[in-house]
Amino acid sequence: MTVTLGQYPSARPPRVALVGECMIEMRAEPDALYTQTFGGDTLNAAVYLSRLSAGSAMVTDYITAIGADSFSVAMRQLWRDEGVGDQHVRVIKDALPGLYFIQTDEQGERRFVYWRGEAAARRVFDGPDADALLQALAGYDYVYLSGISLAILTPGGRERLMDALRQARQAGTRIVFDNNYRPHLWPDTQTARQVYSDMLRLTDLALITWEDDVALFGYADHEALFQAYAGFGVGEVALKCGAAPCVIQCAAGRFEVPAERVPRIVDTTAAGDSFSAAYLACRLQGGPPQLAARWGHQLAARVVQHQGALIPVAAMPSLHMPSFSSVAEA
Repeated sequence: MTVTLGQYPSARPPRVALVGECMIEMRAEPDALYTQTFGGDTLNAAVYLSRLSAGSAMVTDYITAIGADSFSVAMRQLWRDEGVGDQHVRVIKDALPGLYFIQTDEQGERRFVYWRGEAAARRVFDGPDADALLQALAGYDYVYLSGISLAILTPGGRERLMDALRQARQAGTRIVFDNNYRPHLWPDTQTARQVYSDMLRLTDLALITWEDDVALFGYADHEALFQAYAGFGVGEVALKCGAAPCVIQCAAGRFEVPAERVPRIVDTTAAGDSFSAAYLACRLQGGPPQLAARWGHQLAARVVQHQGALIPVAAMPSLHMPSFSSVAEA
């Protein structure tokens, strides 16, 4: 079953849940010191989505598990300060958040070093204490998650999440999936392919990094990818290709949207996450896919000119929504 992506404004503002993991981020500075903050692919997307919907009544919630330590308390306060709801955050008292270090080269390309094996988010959907979180998914209009969201879970927790997503989608929830394939998080490629294939059969909007899908599925070209996704039943695909144009496949056709020129790249951390957040923010506010891709490129271009995953609010680009007499459903 293919379900088209709904568009806001509608009868009421949408409720969006993002599922994943927030970690402690340590960012290398030129003086050999490190700056400590927080980040994670779906958390980055949640923050940028919240910022881009500020002033509207859209609900942006984060679903995860954290510990009871001071870092967990601080990251949860950051979400609240950014307008990201935490009503469905599970606290596992004997666990801690994951940790990662960012190192960047002279071209701004980043290298990550992770400590996440015992992170609380791995167990977010394990045991009876997860029942309320899983049931809550059907109360949202949109659920956003990534390949990393799936990879970090225990096998049992992942199966429970997939079952809950199936039930939520049958009840009308639409699913947004960012592929974010990280081979080292999976036991083997075949397991990852099976999980991704199952996930794509539930997906309404896919936000795909080309290099990641080449690594996972081995697609020879864009046409092979789009044919495969049509077979999965994905109604809308935004294919992110780095500095090359984004390619969109939807009911209205196929479009290319050029990327923004960036004078100097400082740090590519969260480039894809910010693109995805801006794309979704535009679509949920009534924008067509081409405009959504332009929003994505503009925000990503600004993000890569700053260090770290989350840029200062003052550095956010001004993204405008034209007045449409009618917006074509894609």
